[in-house]
Amino acid sequence: MDVPAQARGVLYVIVCAAPAAADVHALVVLARAAGWQVHVVTTPMGAGFVNAKKLERLTGDLVRSTYRTPDQPKGLPPADAVIVAPATFNTINKWAGGITDTFAVGLLCEVMGFDVPIVAVPLLKDVLARHIAFGRSLADLRRMGVRVLFDPAAPPNARMPSWGQILQELHDLIEVGPS
Repeated sequence: MDVPAQARGVLYVIVCAAPAAADVHALVVLARAAGWQVHVVTTPMGAGFVNAKKLERLTGDLVRSTYRTPDQPKGLPPADAVIVAPATFNTINKWAGGITDTFAVGLLCEVMGFDVPIVAVPLLKDVLARHIAFGRSLADLRRMGVRVLFDPAAPPNARMPSWGQILQELHDLIEVGPS
């Protein structure tokens, strides 16, 4: 593990069950090179889409997907920023509705209470993107200060920006503040 030259703080990367999750290690590499201490959390289904061993080697930390038990120590330092990518229909809707039945969504709901900068990048089927609940959830998250990167006019296979663009969007959000 290389130590970044300039420390930016703690970045949570929340990963859901979508094909792009298989490449999230590329985001981790970019974020670490930019000075972030990265911690990866997956949804329970998202855990099957990532290479946890590779992510643990890159971050020096466990990939978490479940709540800890009372006898386990707290393992995550407070977040300075969060990227949720890829974010699924299910996670977006539960997060916006405050339904914390997974560790990942519970963590997102808690972090919002600390005014931590968050970038969310939904990746879902076109038919789900047209669902009324999804549109409401995106609007609610935006009202709560989340930077949502989602273009419904883009073709489904081109809706998710590159990992580099996502990280740059987070850096812009931190520098400029919410829009």
